[in-house]
Parts: sequence; C-alpha cells; structure tokens
Amino acid sequence: MDALKGIWLAAALAAAVLVAPAALARGPLAHPPHGHTAHLAHRADRLRAATLAPRWIGSWSAAQQLPEPSNQLPADALHDTTLRQTVHLSVGGETIRIRISNAAGGAPLHLTAVHAARPLPGLLGAVVPQSDAALSFAGQADVTIPAGADILSDPLAFPVAPQSDLTISLHYDDLAVPPTGHPGARATSFLAPGNQLAAATPSPYVALEHWYLLEAVEVLGPAAQGALVALGDSITDGRGSIPNANNRWPDDLARRFQGDAATRGIGVLNMGIGGNRLLLDGLGPNALARFDRDVLSQGGVRWLILLEGINDLGMLTREAPASAADHAALVARLVAAYGQIVRRAHDHGIAVMAGTLLPFMGFSYYHPTGENEADRQALNAWIRSPGHVDAVADFDAALRDPAAPDRLLPAFDSGDHIHPSPAGYQAMADLIPLAFFAPPKAAPAVRRPSHRGKRR
Repeated sequence: MDALKGIWLAAALAAAVLVAPAALARGPLAHPPHGHTAHLAHRADRLRAATLAPRWIGSWSAAQQLPEPSNQLPADALHDTTLRQTVHLSVGGETIRIRISNAAGGAPLHLTAVHAARPLPGLLGAVVPQSDAALSFAGQADVTIPAGADILSDPLAFPVAPQSDLTISLHYDDLAVPPTGHPGARATSFLAPGNQLAAATPSPYVALEHWYLLEAVEVLGPAAQGALVALGDSITDGRGSIPNANNRWPDDLARRFQGDAATRGIGVLNMGIGGNRLLLDGLGPNALARFDRDVLSQGGVRWLILLEGINDLGMLTREAPASAADHAALVARLVAAYGQIVRRAHDHGIAVMAGTLLPFMGFSYYHPTGENEADRQALNAWIRSPGHVDAVADFDAALRDPAAPDRLLPAFDSGDHIHPSPAGYQAMADLIPLAFFAPPKAAPAVRRPSHRGKRR
C-alpha cells in the first residue's frame, strides 16, 4: 500500500510542476527584457522546482490514424480477440503508464483488460509469464474509451530499462468500427481468439505488421529528463528499414542519446506517418491538424524535429503539370506552415530543429521534374536561413549524391530513390547535433539590493 501511495504521490507531483521551457537555454526566447529581475527570479525558482520532482516522460509513441481498408484488422478479428503488441522503449523508469487511443473511432471502444509483460527474447509474440501484470484504469480492469478520445492507464510499478522491449496485450469484446492504429509499425503484432492476455504464447494466432489502439508508453523519471518528438512522413516512420530491427532514424538517434550522459534521459517519440503532408490530408491527417495531439500532448516534450513537405511537393504535379504560379504558391504555403509549427511549439516552450528535405529525383510515384527540385531547394533554403528555426539538421547535405545532388547517394538509397536505407537512416541520426539537447542551465539567483545600514 505504501508503494502504491508513493506512485500516486509522484504522479501528483509531476502533474503539478511547471516544466521550464527548453528555450530558456537558447535563442531569443532565453533573454527577458533587461531590468525584469523579478521575472528572472521567478523563472529560476520554476527551474529549480522542476529539478526536484519526477514527471512523466514519453518513452515510445506512434501517431494514430484510421488505417486504410487494406491495413485494417481482419473481419474475423473484430470480436472477442486478444491483440498483443511489442514496442521498443527509448528511456527507462521504475513506473509506467500507457495511453490507448480511440482517436479515429466512430463509436466507444470497450477493452475488457490490458496487460504488460516482458517479451521472451528470440521468440516473437511470446512473453515471460512471471512478468505478466494487469494494468488498471481508475482502479478498474476494464475501460470504455469514448469516440475520438484517448485514455491513460493508472501508474504501474513495472521497472523498464532504456532500449528495452515491452509487450502490451489488450482484449476487446466487440469493435463496432475499424480501430484507430498505425499501419507503418514495421514490427510484428499478434491476434489471437478469446482472452489470452496471460498466455506465454497465444495460440492460434495471426501475425501482422501493424499497431492498433496503442498510442504511447510513458515512464516516471527525473524532471531533468524530457522527450523529443520526431514529426514527419514515411522517412521518419521508417519506410525502407528492417522489420523488428528498430533501425529507423529516430531509433538510431535514441541509441546515440544513450551513449552520452547529457542526453541519456531523453525519450524519443516517432510521430511519422507514411504519405503524410503538411497542408492536406493523405494517409492520416495533415501535420498542422495533428500537431496538438502528436506533439503538444506527448509526455514531457521539450524538443521537436520537423521533417515534412516532400509529399506536398510531389503531389502537386503527380497527376498533371503545374504552373509556375502554382509552384510558387505551394512553397509560400509550406513556409507559412513551418512558421505556424515553430510559433506553436515556442508558445509551449518546445525548441524546434528542422530537417532539410532529402532528394527524390527518380522516385517513380511522383516522377519529379526540375520544377519540383527547384521547390525543394527553395524550401531547404528557407530552413537553412538563420532565424527561422532553432537548429537545422541538414539531411539533404549528408545523404545526397555529390555527383548528382538531386538524387540520394546510392549507399543511402533503399532502392526507390526517396526513402533511405538503414545506412542512410543511421547517417541521418549521426549528423544531428547533440548539443541542441543539452539540459538547460539553471538561471543564476538574482541578488536583491540590501538596505542594511541605510537610513529610512
């Protein structure tokens, strides 16, 4: 009982703490107007308070959407089914909670129970039986999630290590509508009939490479930690990476973080969606529409890496050529969208790094021309220009072919001329400057004038 009280107390403290913005350590947001000593003192007090209490940090997450028909659950798996999914965590902690999403669901979603367990190494879909633990929701085993909503589990004392795997099993009785999910999981999930939550290995089962309903895993950690959201399209989602190998570029970056003491406590959240665009819906809602859910609502987010826009450029001319005015208008709208995202992030104390768009000449789905390449160069020029974002990850410079700068270097090309290979994803992660994620330094205490010895 004392341990449970401790968990709830930690969660309450985490909710009460105002997190100091990342921008305190850099850029124009770091400097209040001269003479505002009271404001500076208050900000220093907030930062010191934030270092004393733990808070929830996102360790894994996936952007939610309504899967297209070819990626929805099989018809025979909509009733009385166990769904077992394994995710790869970026940071660890002693206590976890999970977030389940019914964001795209058109009807309430009832789950009869949800369990967490440690996967059995080397055997996909199997768990260590002794590790099985039931999650609760407001103290209850089952939960009903309203249409369009998410729900957080109660805290569960379940220690997890950085770079470890966690298996979550959900049992539902009936799905009235196709469930919310993430088609581009690049990880194997399992469907089994009936309630097999505690089974070491469900049987019989159907394997598929999609996630459903599971949106996030958060850990309770020191307030000095924080989370990074990678907001992007299929390149961030990991198209071209190896299933179950966790070698998307955000995965590679999370491993880099673990090798440096200054970044070891940073969670990495992959919010890529295949085919995603900045301005229009495609496979999933556009980046502006999903910004609040996929960035602002994530646990402990302090940094954002934005890599979006290549699908907007390609779709402009996929069906027919566009006029010069249409090309110019699209670039202007993309620049404005970037500006919106930067301002909204800054308003919430989130620092923004933007990635330059990779070459895509030769990609057969878009058959880009010189005009599309000019648009890409124009958007990259804006990203690289000082003052627009807090930092730049020049993915274009790192992955382009020096002999043909409008194309990916063959060693970094997965073969379709737009998505990097695993080596390309590693190169993307390697070029990101870790100094951008250095923990903010506490503001110096402000000395107030002493009145001792003065006549009144």
